[in-house]
Amino acid sequence: MKLGMFLKMSGASPKIDMETVLEAERVGFESVWTGEAYSTDAVTPIAWVLARTTRIKAGTSIMQIPARTPACAAMTAMTLQALSGNRFLCGVGVSGPQVVEGWHGVPFGKPMARTREYIAIIRQILAREAPLTFEGDQYQIPYRGPDATGLGRALKSIMHPNPDMKFYTAAITPAGLRTAGEVADGTLPIWMSPEQPKLLTDAIVAGRAKAGKPANLDGFDCAPYVRIRVGDDLDACRDALRPDFALYIGGMGARSKNYYNDLAKRMGYEEAAVKIQNLYLDGKKKEAEAAVPDALIDEVSLVGPPDRIKDRLQVWKAAVKAGQIGTVLLNGVTVDSVRLAAEAVL
Repeated sequence: MKLGMFLKMSGASPKIDMETVLEAERVGFESVWTGEAYSTDAVTPIAWVLARTTRIKAGTSIMQIPARTPACAAMTAMTLQALSGNRFLCGVGVSGPQVVEGWHGVPFGKPMARTREYIAIIRQILAREAPLTFEGDQYQIPYRGPDATGLGRALKSIMHPNPDMKFYTAAITPAGLRTAGEVADGTLPIWMSPEQPKLLTDAIVAGRAKAGKPANLDGFDCAPYVRIRVGDDLDACRDALRPDFALYIGGMGARSKNYYNDLAKRMGYEEAAVKIQNLYLDGKKKEAEAAVPDALIDEVSLVGPPDRIKDRLQVWKAAVKAGQIGTVLLNGVTVDSVRLAAEAVL
């Protein structure tokens, strides 16, 4: 079983918790990840981590596709790859329409088509078999639009990168999961139930089959985030996680388009998902938090006393053994919880 950790970079003055990262590396964690929304970027913290570590892999979860051209992402990825001794994991994703159009100021468009083309272009750059040319619906390289100068020409990377870089997408929708199976080496679901893995893995397998890959998860890393909160008071541990669940289910998206709300419904919490969203969008955040079911928190998280968490980790370990999950990415870790998880499963 592989363990990873998510490195939170939030708040008005975010900082990197290197003590926990270094402990994770010491006890045998496989990877550390950081993301971006509309605050810190994903790349800078990962560069910092790679410079301070020697063994653990580090990945972006995710670099937002609308924020960078494919070539810019490729330059970033192969630079981090070279400087870290091939420890960089390239996670990319489209984000949601509120961030894409409201923060980056570009059209949301066709996210799956953009993801396919984006990864294909980066892979072509890494392969370095010929100067870069690409003719797609989303990207045309060299650019030949009506406002082009006509001076653009196909170029080949000066660097000679390793073409075997691993690509991850952040996916939870059926279409996104199929795309991940089709074009990526792994995916990073925000939640996953070890009792209901097929809610996510069936779509991944379908995507792999479409691309002519084995119709299973062999060689594919389904790496869900698993929130962890250790403490003797189980209710207090659950309560500490409720705001995050309420934010995603209730407020991370519009009423008509919230992927996280849809996932909660597919997991069997339809009534609660509707209630949480209505309360949250009406400004009743505390009531929305209170409406998050204990069962949902318990199903996708690790909460409570150490022995309870150790027992629950065995369920996740069984899902790994069954080939449904590759890496368990712990979110909300401390030095103590890193040690606890490693003791339980490594």
